[in-house]
Order: sequence, then C-alpha cells, then structure tokens
Amino acid sequence: MRRLRASIPKLALVATLLPAGSFVAPSDADLVRGDQRHLAFLRIQQVHSVSQGARVVVAVPDTGVDPHPDLRENLLGGTDVIPGGSGDGRQDRDSHGTSMAGLIAAHGRPNNRGALGIAPKAEILPILDTPPDGQGDPDALAAGIEFAVARGADVISISAVAGASVRLQQALKVAQDANIVVVAAAGSRPTDASVRYPATEKGVIAVGGIDRAGRHAAVSVTGPEVDVVAPAVDIYSTSYDGKYSKGTGTSSATAIVAGAAALIRSKYPYLPAQEVAHRLTATAIDKGPPGRDDEYGYGVIDLVAALTADVPPLGFESASAPAGGGPTATARAQPGHDDGAAVRGLATLGVIVAAGVGWALLVRRRRRGDDPPPRISR
Repeated sequence: MRRLRASIPKLALVATLLPAGSFVAPSDADLVRGDQRHLAFLRIQQVHSVSQGARVVVAVPDTGVDPHPDLRENLLGGTDVIPGGSGDGRQDRDSHGTSMAGLIAAHGRPNNRGALGIAPKAEILPILDTPPDGQGDPDALAAGIEFAVARGADVISISAVAGASVRLQQALKVAQDANIVVVAAAGSRPTDASVRYPATEKGVIAVGGIDRAGRHAAVSVTGPEVDVVAPAVDIYSTSYDGKYSKGTGTSSATAIVAGAAALIRSKYPYLPAQEVAHRLTATAIDKGPPGRDDEYGYGVIDLVAALTADVPPLGFESASAPAGGGPTATARAQPGHDDGAAVRGLATLGVIVAAGVGWALLVRRRRRGDDPPPRISR
C-alpha cells in the first residue's frame, strides 16, 4: 500500500509486493493465469459472460502504470502530478500502480496466457501521484482525483491511505458530486491499526481483505467503516517491464472491487454511483456474525450476483433496473465513452419518466449500518 508524505499523516500504499522486489519472469505469461486463483474464487468466467467492463474508465492514482503487454490495449494517456514520470502516467518504477491496473483491466493474451483483470474491456486512466518509494502527498492524490473528474472517469480506485487534507476532502466531494464511484483501501497491518482515510470518507466504498480460504485476512484492518471485502492474499498481477508480481494487502482487494464497479457500470450505465455501491453491498455474501460486521463489512463481493440479482433501490431518488434490463437506449446512443455522470443522469431520468413500470418507483428507506442487506447466499 502506498503512503503520502505531508505534515499530516502520509498517503501510503496498502499492499506489499511479496517477496519485496521479486517478480516472475516475462516468460511466465504461460503460467500466471493459473496463479490468479482469485479469478476462480470470483467465478470470473461466468462473470465475463455477463459483463467485461466495456466503455467504462477507471482512474488509478498511484505510482503510474507501465504499458504491460497484458494491459497496454486498455491504457489511456493520463498524467503525472508529481515530477519524474513520462508526463502521461504511463511509466512505473515501483510496480504498485501497474499491479493495481492489471487487477482491474488486464486483457491478457490469446490462449489464456498472461494476466487477466476483473473488467478486461474497461479502460485505465493512469495517474502518477506517488514516487517509487511509496511515500506521497495527500494533495497530490487530490490533484489526481481532480484530473480524473475532469477526464470523465466512471470509477476511481485508491489503493492507498492518506491524511485528510482539505484539498483531498474537497476533491473526493467533487468526485462524488460528479457521480463517480470511489473505492479505497481500508488499510493493511501492521502499518495501519484501523480504517484509514480516504476509506473513512462518507460515500467512499471501504474495502477490506480475505485470505485464500475466504476468511478475514490477518493483513486487513477492521472497523465500522468497512463496506465489503475481496481477495487480498497472494494476488498475482502485472508489473513493469512485462513482468508479474505477487501482492498481499487491501490494495489488491481494492483494485478487485474497483473492477467489480466497472462491470456494474458497464451493464447498468444509468445507475447512480450510490446504487452501484448498494448493488455491491446488497449482494455480498454474509460472513462472520449475521449482518454487517467490522471484519467483513456487508460481506465478500459476489460478482455474479452483483450483475444479475434483482436489487431494490435505495430510495425514490434513484432507480435500480431489474437484473435482465440491460443498458438503456439513451446510454447506448452516445458515441464512444458515455461522458460519465451526464449520460447516466439523462438515462436515469428517462427510466423514471417511463415509470409506468413499478420497479422504477420502488421506495426503500436507506439501510442503517446495523441493518442486514438482502443477500445471495451460497
């Protein structure tokens, strides 16, 4: 996990590449897919028959993103908000940013070779906001978020913890006002003892981790702010210079959840950001004590259920489509990228106007933190 430098608590990376500085050789493109055990756990083959994240842009403010062969087709031109990069975010001397981007959107190679991301048709907007030592500045993260908003990102994936600087708090508010899904790492032990900012910010999806057996990962912090959990131990992904990395920490879990948000935004482009988050929590698999708890939040993400379950909306202010509804004509009529919040807002309005169908006007009170959400169990 990366950490940021400031007079207030630093922004820091929340995953460790294990073993430190050790990478798999490029020739192991033949083997890495088999090492990506989290894909089978998440039933990715079934998931990708429903959605692959097309037309969704995920911003990755991190150490930059190297144009890895398994990822480069999905890599947009981004920016560097600190000195020392290539100027467009497409350079990484640390590996962390490339690893996170690969978990989200790596497309792999033919014949099941190379690394595969959760949303392999999503596009990555790379933002270099942290130097190779993993110690950055919260205001640099804020600048990266501001850039993502300006470029119309649909999802922002923050695999870092930071001090709550005024500019960072304002940037997160602007992102949420722009209808962007913001996902952030809860924090990783032993460096972090509790859920850290920006995962503690209202409206941000706070992500904890589980181990290879599906239990709470020892590396993952706990707390009332945790929303969902995802695989976080021995997670293989892309690295710089065509190599591969293995990481452990809530950074990896965060990137996986960001990929999940991209899948949902692709299938349901009219859903407001809060409904995307609701779909993730409402379909999560309950673990630990019944209902929300401090280790698992609302549970382990279930990508199949998040894409296919009938999920009642949070309230009258937003509409949640039936699982088989597919994208609206309004959203699909736009050329190229749907320009983020504007198109989704218009499409949502169209759904509500057409509300002779009852599902669009279902009213449901906002769930309290101690209310168990509807669940898909297995």
